[in-house]
Amino acid sequence: MGTTADLRPGAFIRFNGELAQVLESTHRTPGNLRAFYQVKMRVVRTGKLMENRFRSGETIEFVRVEKKPYQYLYREGNMLFFMDQETYDQIPVMEETVGEPVKFLKENQDVYIAFEETNVLGVELPPNVALRIVHTEPGVKGDTATNVMKPATTETGATINVPLFVNEGDLVRVDTTTGDYLDRVKE
Repeated sequence: MGTTADLRPGAFIRFNGELAQVLESTHRTPGNLRAFYQVKMRVVRTGKLMENRFRSGETIEFVRVEKKPYQYLYREGNMLFFMDQETYDQIPVMEETVGEPVKFLKENQDVYIAFEETNVLGVELPPNVALRIVHTEPGVKGDTATNVMKPATTETGATINVPLFVNEGDLVRVDTTTGDYLDRVKE
C-alpha cells in the first residue's frame, strides 16, 4: 500500500479491481478546495485509457511488476514462445498480450517481458529493429524531388512505407512503436 504522494509515471496500481499503469500524475490545489491528484492511467488488460481524481493522502494499492530479459524463439498458432536468458526456461505468451508490435518480432530477438508474480503483462520490444525487405515495387527513376513513399513487405510480414530508393533485399530500420521507416542499414 502507498499514498497518492507515491504516484509516479510508470508505476502500476490496482484500480477498481484492474491493473493499471500510471501515465501522468498532477497535484492540484484549486483555490479554497482540498488538494487532489489528477491521474491518467492505462488499464493493462484492455489498453483502455482512464482518468481519475484521488484525494490527497488517499491510500492506493501499488503492484510490483518485474521486467526480465527474454529471447523470442518461435510461433505456434497464436502462441509465441520466449526463453529466459538466465535459466533457459521457455514460456508461452498469447499473441494478444504482445499487441500490435508482434508484426516486428523476429526469431532470436531480445525483448523484455513484464510480470506480475507469474502472470505475463506485456512484452516490450527494442525501440527499433532491422528488418529485410522481401517485396516492394521498383521506384520510378527521376521521381525523387518529393518525399514519396511506397509500400514494402518485411521478412516478418509487416507492411511499412519506405522511400522510393529502397529495393527488395535491403535491410531497413523500423520504429517498433509507430511502424515507421527510420533508415537503411549498411551491411
